[in-house]
Amino acid sequence: MDVVEMVLGGRVNKGLVTLIQQAGGQAVGLCGKDSNIIRARQMVEKDIGFVGDITSVNKDLIVALVNEEYIPVVASVAADPVTGQALNVNADIAAGEVAAALRAEKLILMTDVPGVLKDKDDIKTKYTALDIRSTRQLVADGIIAGGMIPKVECCIRCLAQGVSATHIIDGRQPHSLLMELLTDTGVGTMITG
Repeated sequence: MDVVEMVLGGRVNKGLVTLIQQAGGQAVGLCGKDSNIIRARQMVEKDIGFVGDITSVNKDLIVALVNEEYIPVVASVAADPVTGQALNVNADIAAGEVAAALRAEKLILMTDVPGVLKDKDDIKTKYTALDIRSTRQLVADGIIAGGMIPKVECCIRCLAQGVSATHIIDGRQPHSLLMELLTDTGVGTMITG
């Protein structure tokens, strides 16, 4: 877990901070352990090492930074509040839990796929909009599978906690964030309640 914490909280986190600052933003690199931003308990039902389920989010430090116009970049490493053990948590789920704690209007997951696809090998089968019911049905039908399942589960959980809309977009596509938010059709998949 030490290597995971060093890579996510160090190299990856600081690399993202640098990119944001090169683009003109003022970013601050954090780890979920800082100020107990993300607390988790170790998954015990599976023998997969130091992997955790998020139990709570402390939004205070994030709110303070945003109020001072900083962009917080939070690495997906949490702490067990009882043992202090560092735990790797799913980054999509961590983002969703932070969004819900902040009562964010939207959650946008930037990934390496164009959104939810009916046929994972055919971009033309992308769903541009889904609701919770249809998303759950696609999971049950096996259309949404593999690594997309935690992403859509995170979206559904966010929506249930008050986030108005969630989006899954391809972060490799230039200007994908702007195109998703500022065009009528977007470039990814929007999931709403």
